[in-house]
Amino acid sequence: MQKGQIKTATEKSNVMIHLETQSVQEGEVNNLVQDVPGQFFNMGKTIYLRYQEKLKGQDPAMVTFKINAVGEIQLTRQQGQNRSQMFFVVNKKLEARYQTPYGVVPLITVTPKMNVTLSEYPVSGKVSIDYDLISNGKGLGEYKIRLHFTA
Repeated sequence: MQKGQIKTATEKSNVMIHLETQSVQEGEVNNLVQDVPGQFFNMGKTIYLRYQEKLKGQDPAMVTFKINAVGEIQLTRQQGQNRSQMFFVVNKKLEARYQTPYGVVPLITVTPKMNVTLSEYPVSGKVSIDYDLISNGKGLGEYKIRLHFTA
């Protein structure tokens, strides 16, 4: 974590989240931009960002970013009976899970680049993650997340 670490007391704030994602799969680039209301939680030295993602033609998904004091990030996305859980640490291969009604799909995230910046007054921050997703030794795609939030 960098710049103005957030207090350790438990706090909760409503925030506005600006999210930009990019995926490159088999040469096809997909970009998505969303502005959604969310919540910021501070529990101990861990912060949580939670919001509901609404994509056209899909059920809403609850998305949670969990960021610990050393900047490791866990991303959980729950959509109906499907739940994904990914972990990000710079330059590490980490196991991830995608749970479906039909079973678990094992995944691996590789994160070449990541940055988290937080400010206390007003509560705001930026999360930037570049990662690759791998399943059964095969690259599924390259992804970028750019999330900005402010109270």
